[in-house]
Parts: sequence; C-alpha cells; structure tokens
Amino acid sequence: MPTASADPRPERLRVAGLRVTAPRLAVLDVLDGSPEHPTSEQIATAVRARIGSVSTQAVYGVLDAFAAAGLVRRIEPAGSPARYESRVGDNHHHIVCRTCGATADVACVVGAAPCLDPSDAAGFAIDQAEITFWGLCPTCRGRTTAAPSGQGDAPWPIGDR
Repeated sequence: MPTASADPRPERLRVAGLRVTAPRLAVLDVLDGSPEHPTSEQIATAVRARIGSVSTQAVYGVLDAFAAAGLVRRIEPAGSPARYESRVGDNHHHIVCRTCGATADVACVVGAAPCLDPSDAAGFAIDQAEITFWGLCPTCRGRTTAAPSGQGDAPWPIGDR
C-alpha cells in the first residue's frame, strides 16, 4: 500500500497513458517545481542537471507527449519561444513582459471558460479563450522609463526586434 509521501509522478504518467521513464519523470519534476514558465531549452538544461545526458530532441518529445496527454500546457506568446507549465485544467491566462519575456499566470477576469465569446463564432463550439496581457515586469519597468516610440504596442519583446 503506497504511503502518503509516495511520489505521485509515476501514477500521473500512467493515468495519462504514458510509460514511466527517467526523462519524463525529470521533466515533470522541473515543471512542477518551477513557478516560471520555462522554455524547452531551460527545461532540457534542468533535466540534464537532474539525470545527466539527455538530448534536446528527447525533451521536445516528452513535452509534445505531455501536451497531447493534457499533463502540461504549451503557451506561445507572439515573438517568444514556446513556454510550458504544469498548471492545467483551470481557466487562467498569462501576462508577458515585452522586454525580457517573463511570463506569469493571471486569473480569468470574467468567469468560467471560455470567459470571452467572439462576436461571430463562425459555427465553432468555443471551449477556451487564451488571453495574453502584455506589459513590463517589475524588473524591466525599473530599468525602463518608457518604451521607445512606436514600440509600445508591439506584441513581442522589444529586444527581439
């Protein structure tokens, strides 16, 4: 009989229909322990620190399998690399810093999913709305007094232009 302190990660994989492997356990560990929304490169680096040699392609494969199984959420802010989080199954959105790309969770402002309805659904049955708020994080706001002219409305980090 499992104890209360048993590692829940293998069971999460099995319930999702995935085999339990060291890279998969390490990726779950990284995502569950990260308050940030790491990129695949950041995840690969952290996985290597935990289990040693693992290819970046293997990490991409794990992330794709996790996203397909609903274990992780892949977010893709315009102009930024894809980021991942293990917070799934709730109705939350994101705020992204235009300068450094820092990403944080934001509770839905309106209510239950999809929380917003399009003016014309074109026959689609809408079940989710992804909202991305853009601005400057506290660190970048402290370093920047104002966005350069013409770049204040850009939906990508200013440094990537």
